[in-house]
Order: sequence, then structure tokens, then C-alpha cells
Amino acid sequence: MFNLPQRITFKMLRHTLAVSLTASLVMLSSAEALANTLPKTAKHFESEDIFNLELAGSPKVSPDGKQVVYVRQSNDIMTDGTNSNIWIVDVNGKKHRPLFSGKKQFYAPVWSPSGDRLAYISNTDGRTQLYVRWMDTGQTALLTNVQSSIRNISWSPNGEHIAFTMSVKELGQPLTVKMPKKPKGAKWSPKVTYVTKAKYQADGAGILEPAYTHIFVVPALGGTPRQLTSDNYNHSGSLAWGKDGQSIYFSANRSDNWEYESRESDIFSVNMNGDIKQITSKPGTESSPKVSPDGKYIAYISTDNKKLAYRNRHLMIKSLSGNMQTNLSKDIDNSLSNIHWNNKSSGLYYQMAERGMITIGFTNLKSEHSKLVEGLGGSTLGRPYTFASFDVNNNVLAYTKGKTDRPADIYTNKQGVNTQVTYLNEDILGHKVLGKVSEIIYKSSIDGEEIQGWYITPPDFDPKKKYPLILEIHGGPHLSYGPHFTAELQRFAAEGYVVFYDNHRGSTSYGERFALLLQNKYSSKYDFADHMSGVDAMIDKGFIDQDKLYIAGGSAGGIASAYAIGLTDRFKAAAVAKPVINWISKVLTADSYLGQIPNQFPGMPWDNFEHYWKRSPLSLVGNVTTPTMLITGEADRRTPTSETEQFYQALKLRKIETIMVRVPGSPHGIAGKPSRMIAKIENILAWFNTH
Repeated sequence: MFNLPQRITFKMLRHTLAVSLTASLVMLSSAEALANTLPKTAKHFESEDIFNLELAGSPKVSPDGKQVVYVRQSNDIMTDGTNSNIWIVDVNGKKHRPLFSGKKQFYAPVWSPSGDRLAYISNTDGRTQLYVRWMDTGQTALLTNVQSSIRNISWSPNGEHIAFTMSVKELGQPLTVKMPKKPKGAKWSPKVTYVTKAKYQADGAGILEPAYTHIFVVPALGGTPRQLTSDNYNHSGSLAWGKDGQSIYFSANRSDNWEYESRESDIFSVNMNGDIKQITSKPGTESSPKVSPDGKYIAYISTDNKKLAYRNRHLMIKSLSGNMQTNLSKDIDNSLSNIHWNNKSSGLYYQMAERGMITIGFTNLKSEHSKLVEGLGGSTLGRPYTFASFDVNNNVLAYTKGKTDRPADIYTNKQGVNTQVTYLNEDILGHKVLGKVSEIIYKSSIDGEEIQGWYITPPDFDPKKKYPLILEIHGGPHLSYGPHFTAELQRFAAEGYVVFYDNHRGSTSYGERFALLLQNKYSSKYDFADHMSGVDAMIDKGFIDQDKLYIAGGSAGGIASAYAIGLTDRFKAAAVAKPVINWISKVLTADSYLGQIPNQFPGMPWDNFEHYWKRSPLSLVGNVTTPTMLITGEADRRTPTSETEQFYQALKLRKIETIMVRVPGSPHGIAGKPSRMIAKIENILAWFNTH
């Protein structure tokens, strides 16, 4: 019961409670009203969420088919880097736990043939070295103490040796120069360096020291690595041991003209004495050798050497004791990769991209193909590229697969049953409302070619409203997007934009004919028509504000974006990332010239000046009226900063509103670090929001 003061009546109490309740309701209503006026970012995807995303990759199935190890990547907000750890999980999803975890890098796990050990690469001791872990006890051994990075580790069949590739510096100097003696204590400028090789630079590495990739072998119990190959050639890519454990198969171009032959390589073998034998000799590239378990055949990937921007990659097998050689994918208009023999040597597993997704297939030795798993992808965090990986052992598949609202996790397929065994991003994305990804199919206005695309609608999308549209164009151009998770485009959607992206002509995963529709035509009116037809198809849906159209793209997408604003003034603003602006200067300053000039152009730039110029966005700069942001890494050697500066200066001379965003220290991948990805996204959003 209430003990009331004498002068307070029940009527007065009822009035007081009513007033209090009314005040509470008013306060609650005001709070709700205030919440409705604030940006709805708490439940939507925010830039800082990028630091919390994780990605699964490099799955490896144990020889008994019971467990999967994989590389688990996570971002570090304190170091602005990515940690790579190795985890293990049963194929049914149980016993998910770390093998190696922490701030160091652990990657490239490979099971020993018996499954008792796991080889991997790590920088635990400050340098990248080869390690082996015994799975029963967890004991770990450091196997190497080398000065260069190790790649392509491969166990011998008996588990006694491990082969790998490593770069070896070329000795000597090209000139003998006599310099005066430096006085004691004098401070002179650094010594000059020399460049003599045709391939002298690489994006992300800068000017290269003359060096060659060679094959080494080391005892699996530790010891001194022994170099098996020699001479000034690169012996790179995956390694495959012969059944007897006495030979290692690899791919190389051992021609004296190898620097100028970007589409030439053959399969060789090297024995433990360093004797090299050539296995294939067809024109074009032969790579990724895999020896059948019974030792009778070698499988590999092959392309022809036609001077075209895109060629299908075919699955070949060759008898190791005779002349039999067969193309197992001659009737498939697609590129195959990541090949694996089955245990019986009766067929091979492979992966290929189909309409923006990855498929795992199988073929027997009679070229009878079947599809085992479809819809793989999600192996990138930034943009929705079509990438995935898989492994197989004892008829059990493990593969990376994401969803439109999740990056890649690990899945398994055992006896036809698919099981998701990891859920790496539920903690960060499980409570978020992300943009919905939908497919759109339309015809290009220039010739009626069918184009596949997708669009992302903002969270809490209302089809009765009008939304601004961002057209985002993929790079390559011989790559593809798909219905995969994308941190960058989801951020745009979270800010109220509809984001549209397409696989324009030239994109992969639609066959060789479609990929070659852009041969000698990139950029041009053709891919421009594909994009603009998609924009019109989006407007026809009724929820796009056609007065608020924006365009963005990176690399080849940056070229297309810069070219587009020279052909139309429909876009309110453009964000042009790491573009080529002048093909004449690009091919003579970038790291890709040796392969790009012969395969993507009809000849040398000085002999075909008009062709190069016609495909250059700079040729259309006199038409540009669109406010343009340019963003490029200052260490970019694929589309050098000088390209961006040319366009910036040309736009400034014309007094077009423009801003140049320079990313200090960044190579071509300007979103390669978490903070750089965020900076790219938020700068583009800020630019679009001001227009």
C-alpha cells in the first residue's frame, strides 16, 4: 500500500501519474523522431566495418578426406594490414580451430602425402621461410634459412623432400666503371643502378633487381636447400613430382628470346641431378603440370599464341611414355584452371567461370564433362570480382563460396552433399541490413548483344521512391563481376545510391567470342553503348532519378569512365580511378608493355599512332564537362600516375571542375590496405555527395 502524505489525494496521484506517463511518451516520441532524422548507419554497412571483415581462402583437403585446412585472413586496425592465419576444420564443420594464429603471416599450407605433416610458409622469424608441422603432436620445424621469398611448395610422393621455387639474383654488373676514391667521412650520393632487362619493373615491386626463378629441393626433416635448375630463365609456377619421386615437372620459357615471348612456355622436367628434359613443344603456353597418381599421364593447361587480348585456356593430357596428347576441353568455350587428378587417374577436376560465377567440373579421359558445384565466388572484399578456389582429396571437395551479403567461407562437398563449414562474418554482418543484389539482362543499343548485369538497392529500399544511380565499371577489361559480396559497392548502397554494374563485352565467363568483341576496341563506342544501355534499362525500372547519374571505375574501368565522359554529359560527376588516359604514353611507361602491345594493339605505337590516340580518353577531353575526381596510387606502375596527371592538367586547362586524389606509397591496388579501401570509398562518396 502507498503511504501518502496527508495533503496528497488519490485524484492528485492519478493526475501526477498521467502527467508523468504523458511526458514519458512525449520523450519517447521525440527520441524516435530524432533517431529517424539521424543517418541510419548503426544497422547498415559502415566504413569501419571493413576492418572487421574476414576472408577464407586456399582450402586444402587432408589425404584421408576428413579435414580441411585453410587460410583465414583478417584486417588489423592498428597496423592497417592483413593477418593470414591457418585454421583447420572437419569436413562436416566440427572441430573448427586454429593451427597458427597471431600477428605473423601463415599461408600456403600443403599436406604431406600421408597427411601426418603440414608444410606452410611464414614470416615468424622475421623472414619468409618454409616450416613443417607434425599433426599428431603440433611440433613445428623451420626447414629453411633463405634470403628470398619461397613459393610453390610441393611434397615428394614419399614425403621425404619438399620442392619450391625461389628467386636467385644475377651476378655481375653490366659496366666496369672506375670511380675516384671517396675520402674518409665523405657523404656522396648513392651509387647508380643499372637497368638492362626488357622486363625491368613490376607494379608493387618497383625497379627489379636482375634475378631468375629457380627450383630448389630440401629434405622434409630440414637441411640445406639444393638448387636444381640453372641458367638465366624463370622456372616458375606450380611444381609436380613424378610418381618415382626422382623428377619434378614445371613450366618455363627457356628460349633466349623469352622476355619478348609473353605467350610462350613449355612443360619440362628436372631430375635430382639437375638434368632438364623438355616434355611439350607446341606454340603457346603450357603450364600448371599435374602428374596422374599412376604416373602414366601429365595434365596441364594450354593456350595458343595468337596475338589477341584473350585466349581460352584448355585442359590437356599427355602420355609420359608415348606420343598421345589430348585436349579434354576442346568442346568447351571457356577457360579451365586449377586442375586436380582423381585418385584413380581416370579423370580430372577443374574450375571455370560461367556468367560471373565459378563452377567446379569433372571430366574423364574421354572428355565427358559434368558439373559438380556451381555458384562459387566471394574471394575478394572490395569489388565483386569472380574469383574462388577449391581443392580435392579422396573424392571430397573443399571450396570458397560467398553470398551477396557475405564474403567467402569454406564449404565442402562429400558424396554430392554441400556443407558450409565456416561462418567467419556473422559477428559483424549478421545484424546488418545490406543492400539487395538483383540481376538485370538487357540488349546493347549498338548491336543488340545481350549483356548481363546486377544492381544493388539501398537498405530499406522503397521502389516508389527515386534514387541516384552509380554506374561502376570493372577492370581488366578481360575479367568479370558477379553477384558477390562487395564492401565498396555496399557502402555506396548504404548511403542511398542504387549501384549498377555489368559484364560488358570483353568480359570473361561468356566464352572466347564475347571476350574478343573488344579486340583492338578498348575503350570505344562499343563498351560505352553496353554501359549506357544498362543505365537506360535501370531508369526504365522506375526508381532511378535520371537527373542524378554518376559513373566510377578502376583500372580498365577507369579508362572506360574517362572515355565515357568524353562522349556524354549525362553524369553529374565521375570518379576515375587509376586510369589510362593516353595509350601512347601508357604502353611506354607501364610494366605491362611486353605483353600488352603485341596482344592488344595492331602494332607499335609509332607505327599506329592514330589507333592508339583514338582509343585514348585524352582524345576526347575537349568534350568533357563532367566534374571529375581522379584517384591513383603514387607508386602505380601498371597505370602510372603520369596518366592521371595528364588528364588532370588537361581538365584544368579547360577549367573543368576536377580534383586529383593521390594515394601515397600505393601501387595499382589502391584498396590493398583497409584504410586505403576506406579512403577510396569515402572520397568517392564525398565527391558524389557534393554534386
